[in-house]
Amino acid sequence: MISEIRHGASQRQVAKKYGYHFSTVQYWIKRTAGQRLDRINWDDRPPIAKKVNRAPKTIEDKILDVRKELREESDLGEYGAEAIYRELVSQGIKEAPCPRTIGRILARRGALDGKIRIRRPAPPRGWYLPDVVNEIVELDSFDVVVDLIIKGGTHVDVLNGISLHGRLPVSWPMERVSAKATVVSLIEHWQEVGLPQYAQFDNDTRFQGAHQHKDSISRVMRLCLGLEVIPVFAPPRERGFQASIENYNGRWESKVWARF
Repeated sequence: MISEIRHGASQRQVAKKYGYHFSTVQYWIKRTAGQRLDRINWDDRPPIAKKVNRAPKTIEDKILDVRKELREESDLGEYGAEAIYRELVSQGIKEAPCPRTIGRILARRGALDGKIRIRRPAPPRGWYLPDVVNEIVELDSFDVVVDLIIKGGTHVDVLNGISLHGRLPVSWPMERVSAKATVVSLIEHWQEVGLPQYAQFDNDTRFQGAHQHKDSISRVMRLCLGLEVIPVFAPPRERGFQASIENYNGRWESKVWARF
């Protein structure tokens, strides 16, 4: 590569020919400038510095001791990097690191009160139903946004729905969302787009039926079972199951309701 460039080849053409980025070619040209090809060290250089400048261990230990003293005895209760720096200066320590360095020392020595939040990846959509998570079948989620008020006192409820994989949204604003109105809306929607394998709801009585009756089955459940759609009910206070429809509810309120 370097030989071709020295014989007059274009740097960009050489980079394209050998599959390197243009900046990489420029780096090697600069690194090999003025050297014979048979004497060039082609080894990659280590990505880390050979020497790391750190405060002496005695200073680091002193910082930890001062932090402990301030935490137990400080009148203001301050024992952060700034407070430690001021205390070191007041004690006449000439090699006192700056507050930013003190903060890094505290973090490296594990002397910080705060814990880094561990963010774990979310599970795949529909993880609790094997054929849904594998995208073999579809699941439609439904929920109700209640107590929306138009200026003048008109009360509005909205029945929202969205498919889990197809992301097909649907909304029915009405004065009151009842179980009967839900059945009519679902029939209308499924006649247009087709039936899913699953329909998911929360524990609202409009979907589940009256909770005071032990063996009650709502008309929404009877509709689903009659159409061979399996009704699924999200556990109470488990937001992950309803994340898709709750996200759509929030977007509908902010983008549609608040706008118009």
